[in-house]
Amino acid sequence: MNPKPEITAANFPALHTFLRGYFHEDVADEYGTPPEAADEFCEDAETGERIPVAREWQQVLEVTHGQPAALNAALKKLGSAIQLTEAEIAQVSAIFARCLAVKSHRRVANE
Repeated sequence: MNPKPEITAANFPALHTFLRGYFHEDVADEYGTPPEAADEFCEDAETGERIPVAREWQQVLEVTHGQPAALNAALKKLGSAIQLTEAEIAQVSAIFARCLAVKSHRRVANE
């Protein structure tokens, strides 16, 4: 069994970058809700960026057993400036699961 990775930016570099870029104080102004921010990231990011973030999100969920308080504490440690509700955690998890399912980058509309 692998020991659970410690929640540090070094162990979760992609998620750290995502959280600082998307789950910041202005998330409501910029994106509306955290799930909308995650969705926007999945739309904008290249596959090479999306996959590591989605994988690291799943790892953090496993480490925290999906407990909202533990997950929020872990995300805060990694650079998140917001507290997610249980519903938002489920929505963001579903978005990242979808990110992992979409292997190839869709062509960008409206270019």
